[in-house]
Amino acid sequence: MMETDVIGQALVRAFAQRGLEATLPDPSTISVRLAGGASANADIGSWREHALSYGPAGLEEAAAAYAEQAAKAFERAGADVPEADLRVRLYPEEALGGMLDALVARRLAPGLVEAVVIDYPDAIAPLDRSRLGDLPEESAFGGALAHSIEEEPHYRESATVHGVPVTHVGGAHRYVGAHVHVLRRHTGQAPRGALVSFPLPEYMLVHEIGDVHLFAAMEALQELSQRLFESGDKPISPRLYWWRPGAHEEQPHPQALYGPLLPDLRPVGIWIDHREKSVSFLTEDTNELVELWMRDHE
Repeated sequence: MMETDVIGQALVRAFAQRGLEATLPDPSTISVRLAGGASANADIGSWREHALSYGPAGLEEAAAAYAEQAAKAFERAGADVPEADLRVRLYPEEALGGMLDALVARRLAPGLVEAVVIDYPDAIAPLDRSRLGDLPEESAFGGALAHSIEEEPHYRESATVHGVPVTHVGGAHRYVGAHVHVLRRHTGQAPRGALVSFPLPEYMLVHEIGDVHLFAAMEALQELSQRLFESGDKPISPRLYWWRPGAHEEQPHPQALYGPLLPDLRPVGIWIDHREKSVSFLTEDTNELVELWMRDHE
């Protein structure tokens, strides 16, 4: 006697309750016929493994939740790109993995990626390149950056951490990192740039490089960034970057947001052994930054 696919049939029923016909071409795939007649497929292999832990009642509830989310995703994927809802969100590079080429995303700095996302009322969805249509990718990025920077509320606060002035740029949303494209708004002249970190989607930390001792500034920002990274939801990275103002910042705003040039961000870091009174540089760019700072303060 053939065994009944309890998990698969629970999903089929859940879609049927939402007026959608679903079939199982194979155990790892569900195919759903959409309102316009097209079909959408989804890999349910991982969901099947997750569903094994549910009893009969729990399985029906889990299948209903999956079908609800999938139905919304299928509907949205078939709609035109809502340009007014585009935003830019920063991710650690490993978070997107093999999906990077399929998304409207680009490498912002070593270990750091920025992606165009759609800000739905109930979810944030990375934008697939296949949905761009006639919209140029740079236009998608430009519009998403402009919306993230100008339309999303944010605040800027200054604090002193171990004697080091630090600017906190924050907001009650996950698009604060877009402000790296307008860092001039959050610093002074900054001839040597600034130390910047993105521990959480809601925070960007900035220290303008100046008269405060560079080692003290780097150590304070590293500690603060690590603490935020470990305490928040969906952390990005505790890594410290050296922002070097250049060609991107010389462009007029907002044209700079729509062009191919990006802020120059270079990973830097130090390790201080206070007992031995020694300092180790963690990247090659740290060497250059220290040399420039020392030269300015001879």
